[in-house]
Amino acid sequence: MLIRVPPPSRALESEVTPESVYLSRRKLMQASLALAAVGAVPGWARADTLGTYADAEPAKAPGWFDEKLSGTRWQAVVAEGESITPFKDATHYNNFYEFGTGKGDPAANAGKLQVEPWSVMVDGEVAKPGRYAIEDLIKPHAFEERIYRLRCVEAWSMVIPWLGFPLADLLKQVQPTSSARYVRFETLVDAEHMPGQRSGFSLIDWPYVEGLRLDEAMHPLAFMAVGMYGRVLPAQNGAPLRLVVPWKYGFKSIKSIVRISLVDQAPKTTWERIAPNEYGFYANVNPQVDHPRWSQAMERRLPSGLFSPNVIDTRMFNGYEEVAGLYAGMDLRTYY
Repeated sequence: MLIRVPPPSRALESEVTPESVYLSRRKLMQASLALAAVGAVPGWARADTLGTYADAEPAKAPGWFDEKLSGTRWQAVVAEGESITPFKDATHYNNFYEFGTGKGDPAANAGKLQVEPWSVMVDGEVAKPGRYAIEDLIKPHAFEERIYRLRCVEAWSMVIPWLGFPLADLLKQVQPTSSARYVRFETLVDAEHMPGQRSGFSLIDWPYVEGLRLDEAMHPLAFMAVGMYGRVLPAQNGAPLRLVVPWKYGFKSIKSIVRISLVDQAPKTTWERIAPNEYGFYANVNPQVDHPRWSQAMERRLPSGLFSPNVIDTRMFNGYEEVAGLYAGMDLRTYY
């Protein structure tokens, strides 16, 4: 379906920053000063965000990533009043239980994860099933940057610039059949390089499994990320391929994907199996539905500290109201 009117969360074509400006702090500052002379400084270009991308740690990227990067459609604007989370916070404070349960465990333990070569099994109700090398899966798709809010079910949040392409484009590539109703995702199982999978205390029956309804997966906001902050995706953030569903709690955005299955029944997801009264299949951000052990009405936007907690109101669907139509007629207190 052709979408003629872009949703409010998308940037305008006139707001796109050239790659050469985007990747250089000095050039970006110069460009901002030049724009200021004509009163056109974009709302996000404040001192606290000017150097974020340029200060991101360099990383060696596979050839398929570098080949695509030059054609990326960059997005230069975040929502008014919001700042992009510093790279260090986004890469050193996160959940990825395959590497451990502590917030710093993924960054500390993910360095040995082997992401080359990488392949993804696509199966189930599709016309083009098979095991796809990641470079073949990525090849048909141009990179876009999407600057999205990320809201964790634990009531902290970030704003992250992702690189990738719409999930809908990948699904169209493999051609779901008329029987497909849901999309099921699996994370890599590699106990040798993922110490959290070796833990005898883990409640998770690996692999980690997540899922979306097919219409959710086809929504333009659902995104497959292969990079962030203008660079290849770090291992601790789900390299080389992860899902980003910005209107849902972060645990829905499964990392290090090795299998995508189109199925006719709702898949039983990992956190549903562990605690169904706490983590439902939909997991839409909803400030009116509290977690059984804490309120979801507020969130702590990182970076934050003891003397600057940076607590803000949580917005329905994390502020992405354009997805509301997906749930018309549903009781979102029941289908949480």
